[in-house]
Amino acid sequence: MGSAIEGIILGMVQGLTEFLPISSTAHLVIIPRLLGWDSALLNSLTFDVALHLGTLLAVVSYFFKDTLDLISGFVRGLLKWNFSADDKARFALLVFLGTIPAGVLGVLFDKWVETKFRTPAILAAAMIVIGILMWYAEKIAGQTKKTDKLTLKDALIVGFSQALALVPGTSRSGITISSGLLLGYRREDAARFSFLLSIPIIAGAAIFKLRTLTHGIPHADLAPLILGTLSSAIFGFLAIKYFMRFVQRHTLSAFVWYRFFFAAIIIIFMFII
Repeated sequence: MGSAIEGIILGMVQGLTEFLPISSTAHLVIIPRLLGWDSALLNSLTFDVALHLGTLLAVVSYFFKDTLDLISGFVRGLLKWNFSADDKARFALLVFLGTIPAGVLGVLFDKWVETKFRTPAILAAAMIVIGILMWYAEKIAGQTKKTDKLTLKDALIVGFSQALALVPGTSRSGITISSGLLLGYRREDAARFSFLLSIPIIAGAAIFKLRTLTHGIPHADLAPLILGTLSSAIFGFLAIKYFMRFVQRHTLSAFVWYRFFFAAIIIIFMFII
């Protein structure tokens, strides 16, 4: 029962923090330590993949029509070998190109980042630095451009910023939305593009990690895995839904202050543990 409850709670944490600009990695590293959780399952690659599958279900469910448009547009562009005559094909190509930097760097440096960068000091520093970036992006944001006018240059800039989210504590949504704001896009358009960029990245990460699984799942682990996946999917969907409403009327200031607050918790944790 204990591991099942832990699975549900960590699934909730993953779902909420994957899409809110507050860093899922920082929370999934620190919260279990604060609560004294250290089970083999919850620290396993299998559980990590399950949580990623949950957040993938969340973002695909919320952006289901957009996802179909991306797939059909990309296939149509490939078949015609012309992505410029069709707006949906053009946008699908830009999303694809925007995911390449994070995809390539993720494959090359994933294990190195996982083992070297998951320290409380790096988490706290990234939380603060990206919080400052988010504050600055909001301060100078013009918010006049829409993603229907997205350029290749802008897609690649946001894509390269997404690659920086490999550093734990950065927040993929935080840095990509901030990049969109800095480029002059409306907050809700920057958020939408950020979430659409996350679909191939989350799917790719899950598939990449599934390849390394060499053993079956013990029967006793099925319940926490399933519950963690469902929890991640449900809370991820809710996070996207209400965040998209939030950014239409509000700035990212609340999340900036939360990042500073959580960084302070991490720093205190460093001195206590």
